[in-house]
Amino acid sequence: MEQESSRQAVHQYAIVTGNYWGFTLTDGALRMLVVLHFHHLGFTPLSIAMLFLFYELFGVITNLVGGWLGASFGLNRTMNLGLFLQIVALAMLLVPSAYLTVVWVMAAQALSGIAKDLNKMSAKSAIKALVPEDQNDRLFRWVAFLTGSKNTLKGAGFFMGGLLLTLFGFTGALLAMALGLLAIWLFSLASLKQDLGRRRLKPSFRNILSKNRAINTLSAARVFLFGARDVWFVVALPVFLNSQLGWSYTSVGGFLAVWIILYGVVQALTPKLVSPSNYGRSAFLWVVGLAITPFLISLGLMSSLPIAPLLVVGLLVFGAVFAVNSALHSFLIVYFASSEDISLDVGFYYMANATGRLFGTVLSGALFQVYGYNACLIASGTLLLFAAWCSWFIETNS
Repeated sequence: MEQESSRQAVHQYAIVTGNYWGFTLTDGALRMLVVLHFHHLGFTPLSIAMLFLFYELFGVITNLVGGWLGASFGLNRTMNLGLFLQIVALAMLLVPSAYLTVVWVMAAQALSGIAKDLNKMSAKSAIKALVPEDQNDRLFRWVAFLTGSKNTLKGAGFFMGGLLLTLFGFTGALLAMALGLLAIWLFSLASLKQDLGRRRLKPSFRNILSKNRAINTLSAARVFLFGARDVWFVVALPVFLNSQLGWSYTSVGGFLAVWIILYGVVQALTPKLVSPSNYGRSAFLWVVGLAITPFLISLGLMSSLPIAPLLVVGLLVFGAVFAVNSALHSFLIVYFASSEDISLDVGFYYMANATGRLFGTVLSGALFQVYGYNACLIASGTLLLFAAWCSWFIETNS
């Protein structure tokens, strides 16, 4: 019976992971398509950042409400709803270019943001429901693999977005992705366990806010960690590579794809890089190391060093260290979360994640447009120092 239960858990984990992979491919590709296409149309960096405003804002709301929905109705339903909404978001952008107004694109991005965070919250929460409570090493491996493989696929999505834009144009790329995601959604509807993560008693809506000090501390660190990444990576970097260094769309998409793929590989390997004796202290030490990186890149840009090699090397170092930080955080939230309220705790935590992405994305466009790329790097380092301060308290709570 125990072996049969274990096989079923692995089978469901494989379905959840494959579901998450398919969604992530389209999410990464759509991000690259929107940035490059609207930059080509003459949008300013701040205007491009504002296209993602609702994507991030609705992600904040979705994680709060989505955790309650997952606990009430089952994680299979929230995951499949996320897939369906992403298909609708892609379809919204298939209208003729004359109708692609800022408001319309922002609305489509809002729907995509809801879809992404429903899917992610469901996938991360499902692992806790599938792994026995006394198997923390197995939990860390499964979370790290899901997180790392997701980012590897997101990197492939970045490349796919740049390549599809070059080969088929904006509309053709969107249509291909929508059809592929439709097939995944139909498979998921038929295969995913019907009661996954569902509470026997429906939780009160008041439970969406975490009362766990460890989760609140980790969530605060997550806000600054992902704000620090997106302030120089999301809008400023691809626009800088294209407009200042003259890289083609395919080159930009390809480079960012390789970066995220390597980032995902490091995430998957994190359980081998981190001592299991004190995960909280490890989270503090790794973010301190990460905070140094953008300041060093900034100093390099102010020197006479060649810009392109400096950015490539700096990005690879930043990506590797950030990957360990991200994987540690992803494990710690699942570790701290209660089995009964897993989707509520994970939803609250990824609300903090979405908040960091929200202000990081807006700052990325605004700082780059007004002060230039170096300002984005300095802002990143500063935010990471705040993340380190929060992470110090994770050690005392873990």
